[in-house]
Amino acid sequence: QVLFRDSGGGAVQAGDSLRLSCTASGWTFSYYAMAWFRQAPGKGREFVAGIGWGNGGDTTNYADSVKDRFTISKDQAKNKMHLDMNNLLPEDTAVYYCAGRSTSGVLSLNAERYTYWGQGTQVTVSS
Repeated sequence: QVLFRDSGGGAVQAGDSLRLSCTASGWTFSYYAMAWFRQAPGKGREFVAGIGWGNGGDTTNYADSVKDRFTISKDQAKNKMHLDMNNLLPEDTAVYYCAGRSTSGVLSLNAERYTYWGQGTQVTVSS
């Protein structure tokens, strides 16, 4: 059974940093794409950052709104994926979810392509 668990959210001030973590059990980190999505109140689920696999290496992609502020990484030895968020802005306030594809290493920005999801962790940034 595959289980994802998000952690690391919290309430911070604008300009602060947070590290989100996703711990996966029953999951092979090497060959399947993983990503972070977020959902703000009244909005749809939005792609934030992701790691794909192919051509013998990892590829990463970021939403324009978080590029140069957020960094995604994975620690295969510990079965963890991280999202380091720096210079947080009030518009980053949302519930953040980690997600994994079950059949492909190709990174997708479409939430419907992902099979496994964490329970979500709340990030609140005040100005």
